[in-house]
Amino acid sequence: MSTETIHSGPGFTPWPAADARRYRELGHWQGTTLGDLLRSWAARSGTRTAVVSGDERLSYAELDHRADTMAAGLIALGIARGDRVLVQLPNTADFVVLFFALARCAAIPVLALPAHRRSEIVHLAELSEAVAYVVPDRHAGFDHRRLAAEAAAAVPSLRHILVAGEPGPFVALSEVTGAPGPQPAADPAAPAVLLVSGGTTGKPKLIPRTHNDYAYNARASAEVCELTADDIALAALPVAHNFPLACPGLLGVLGSGGTVVMAPAPSPDVAFGLIERERVTVTALVPPMAHLWTEMIEWAPEDLSSLRLLQIGGARLDPELARRIPSALGCELQQVFGMAEGLLSYTRPEDSAETVATTQGRPLSPDDEVRVLDRDGEPVRPGELGELWARGPYTLRGYYRAAHHNAGAFSDDGFFRTGDLVRQLPSGHLVVEGRVKDVVNRGGENVSATELEENLLAHPAVAQAAVVALPDATMGELVCAVITIAAMSAPPSLRELSAHLAELGLATFMHPDRLVVLDALPLTAVGKISKRDLIDRLAGGGD
Repeated sequence: MSTETIHSGPGFTPWPAADARRYRELGHWQGTTLGDLLRSWAARSGTRTAVVSGDERLSYAELDHRADTMAAGLIALGIARGDRVLVQLPNTADFVVLFFALARCAAIPVLALPAHRRSEIVHLAELSEAVAYVVPDRHAGFDHRRLAAEAAAAVPSLRHILVAGEPGPFVALSEVTGAPGPQPAADPAAPAVLLVSGGTTGKPKLIPRTHNDYAYNARASAEVCELTADDIALAALPVAHNFPLACPGLLGVLGSGGTVVMAPAPSPDVAFGLIERERVTVTALVPPMAHLWTEMIEWAPEDLSSLRLLQIGGARLDPELARRIPSALGCELQQVFGMAEGLLSYTRPEDSAETVATTQGRPLSPDDEVRVLDRDGEPVRPGELGELWARGPYTLRGYYRAAHHNAGAFSDDGFFRTGDLVRQLPSGHLVVEGRVKDVVNRGGENVSATELEENLLAHPAVAQAAVVALPDATMGELVCAVITIAAMSAPPSLRELSAHLAELGLATFMHPDRLVVLDALPLTAVGKISKRDLIDRLAGGGD
């Protein structure tokens, strides 16, 4: 076990020493790195199956050994303690092995999403000063090697491009191996992983999660979900997301001695067969996919009777759909509200069916501290609407290398302003009503209105742009771009704008679902675009 210090490397905001000491004394932080945890899990569960990925099945012992051999290969490449490595892999065994191999190197994975493209990848590589970038050869019809070449040309710090599959001009990830040897000691109080924020204000930010707090995040979540070694979890959502990675996700399941089945997609045509074949007991979805599952199950020939728990998170779940899920899918529903920045809230097995259908649960930890405040920063009465502020043993104290943003995102006493509008009931349960920040939650993906507007304005025909959310029964919210046209220009079509955004390297989930062209955008009294007036106008059917 590594010796613990209070890590204060460049760009990372540690917990105050008194809080860190208290979380250790309470047993939340156990001073163990994620790489060491895998070692202990392998000693405990050895021959049991840890990961299923297609036809590949890895036992705990095999996963532990492969993490060691890949770590040796990474060290031979020059990957050193504290180096950042940008990882953009789909749900495969390669992701799991690489994640733990980097932990064994005391290096820090930066977890990009499979849908990210040049705009996000270059930004994340520059922000993290990544020394390596790991990609699949092709995924979902997209050649990631071309993206990697563009990123390497744009970001001087990128020294290595590693490819899972056919490497082309780069290095095959399968060749990054060596005889296990001495490994650098990681600091449990240091960042173990950099997660990507939802990008609610401009470009995505990086969220440092330490070995201490992330291990607690996964362990406590597994306890709430009552996971055991008999559980078989389907990683249906992209595992680079916090939800399927550690809530309890991959880390929580492995910590419980269970098995993780990596799904290439969450769609019923893929997931249902895996549930039947592997006798999956638990999985997690976003509301649009849960809606599709409940629609498709009526005609599905697969046997889903093994499924005992379906977690829903990432966006607000419609209560009527929540009430249908248990009978439609024959399993327990658990609502999960949370954020990669930390705070998690779960409904519990002891909650009534109506509580599960209409709330997003209670905070995970007994030492989570929450405030619900009005616009003036004053506490609201129980049940009244306010902005959620949070502090606790697994909620960050600052974004990575974002000092200016952190000054407004955190209070002087360390509370994180989540930007979520909630009501907290007398029971402690949270009801999430919306967002303070300018963001569209499209099926669980946070689309930054600011970032999309900036890219729309780069089109020569667009004079002004405003991005707003439109309610949608399936996706929760749709992305609506409202624009005015530059003089002497013809209005672009939605398809043309999407091509423009793709050319700029913007992820496809950021593209607008609807385009509205106006002669002028409504303004507030101080001359800013009035999105409230736009939303009211669109709701009334006016274009």
